Amino acid sequence: MNIVVLRRKKGCSGLLTLNNKRLTALFSGLFVIIPAVFLFTGYKMGVAHMQANPDELTLAMQSEMETQRLRIEDATRTAGENMDALALRLGKLQAHVIRLDALGQRLTSMAKLDKGEFNFERLPAQGGPEVASKDSATNSMGVPDFIKSLDELSNQLKDRGQQLSVLEEMMMNRNLAAEVIPAGRPINRGWLSSYYGKRADPFTGRRAHHGGIDFAGKLGSDVVAVAAGVVTYAGKRSGYGNLVEINHGKGYATRYGHNSEINIKVGETVKKGQVVAKMGTSGRSTGPHVHFEVLYNGRAVNPIKYINASR
Repeated sequence: MNIVVLRRKKGCSGLLTLNNKRLTALFSGLFVIIPAVFLFTGYKMGVAHMQANPDELTLAMQSEMETQRLRIEDATRTAGENMDALALRLGKLQAHVIRLDALGQRLTSMAKLDKGEFNFERLPAQGGPEVASKDSATNSMGVPDFIKSLDELSNQLKDRGQQLSVLEEMMMNRNLAAEVIPAGRPINRGWLSSYYGKRADPFTGRRAHHGGIDFAGKLGSDVVAVAAGVVTYAGKRSGYGNLVEINHGKGYATRYGHNSEINIKVGETVKKGQVVAKMGTSGRSTGPHVHFEVLYNGRAVNPIKYINASR
């Protein structure tokens, strides 16, 4: 391709030949120069317009600043709400931990465990060598991971609380069952003076059935309940003299006869080992002793196995 360069006064002054490479370079330069000229022209016009109209520049800057301020306020409010929610969650978790600690202490006491082994007032012992990490940033906990860990901890505490509550109920039932089943001697001091079953009647000398066990001792010594229960009888009864009868539940009841005085009333709740009467010789008796009976489902049974149960 040939381009002829002309001058007004002298006519043709030269001939310029363009091949493909020169054409490509020419058009490439034009594609770069022309947009740059337009951008520069637009910028100069905009600056000139802003300089000619300073109020519009001020308004634009104020609008942008207001937009940024609103965004900051929104971000601050959202962060505050998130912190309040996290603080509330943390408070609930702390209360749950306090309840679990109290429950653990009760269970430790009920199970008669070593307090040094299960000390709920101190953190559990933990340790191990430190593992070096190539990129500590990747091991940092982000907000989503923190929320997830908080949810997992909350669920674990809830599950452990339910499990410990069930365990406490089982232990309480076991302890209650142990409290209401007759076990031990009805006296603190004294000796066994007559067994359950056939014996020679101390008044007639004839063979007769003895429905309980006699414990002799000092007049006025303590007579104690062998299990927890409710007093169903407290007064005089033919043959028994001053009698105390206690219902322990689960079909069990006990009787304490020949007392010199009675220390409890009908309807009163008694604990195992509580003093219910004083040893005497009231009723059909040859001397100070307590006639002790164990009844199961209304029938007298041999008390010896219950007396030996606490040994």
